[in-house]
Amino acid sequence: MARPTVVSPRDWQAARDDLLVKEKELTRALDALAAERRRLPMVRLSTDHEFTAPDGAVVGLTDLFAGRRQLVAYHHMLAPGQDWLCSGCCSFTDNLGDQTHLNARDTTLILMSRAPQDEIAAVRERMGWTVPWYSSGQAFYDELGLGGGFGLSVFLRDGDEVFRTYFTTGRGVDRLRLDFNLLDLTPYGRQEQWEDSPEGWPQTPTMAWLRLRDEYEV
Repeated sequence: MARPTVVSPRDWQAARDDLLVKEKELTRALDALAAERRRLPMVRLSTDHEFTAPDGAVVGLTDLFAGRRQLVAYHHMLAPGQDWLCSGCCSFTDNLGDQTHLNARDTTLILMSRAPQDEIAAVRERMGWTVPWYSSGQAFYDELGLGGGFGLSVFLRDGDEVFRTYFTTGRGVDRLRLDFNLLDLTPYGRQEQWEDSPEGWPQTPTMAWLRLRDEYEV
């Protein structure tokens, strides 16, 4: 089995210390990026949109905040009548934990899809998810310019006004996942072909290994 070089504890600590210098540089760069993100301008949104809540109630945009000022919404790729599930969206959702700490900072986390609630409910039941998942009309997605893809939006509520402050997709969502971040700490990483790994390291096509949580053979 291909594996990292074995060295003495002293040599390992020296190599680890060298890497730590770079990790700290990256941490400071991420802090600076977060500071810049907090200074982004924002866009006012129409509050005429209606959503269907998990309990079937029809609610407005401000209701999604659950009384809080900030809202983080993951746009799950589940369209009306879709007969397949996105393994990327589903594995991302599997990584979402308890929201108590987010809520303590006046922030709500939800899922959102264009599929109707009966189709959403079937997926929630299969996967055992408890994160609030709202059904959105097409008009809201059109205002956000989302199309049918996935992504993560951040909103701010000021009284009855709602603003969109941030959006990311692709690798921007990637870095929010606990499983990917933990794998990035391991010797073999995510084991995907795009990674810069030593010769002989296990690698498969990007994301090809992902399955729905009840489809793994482990």
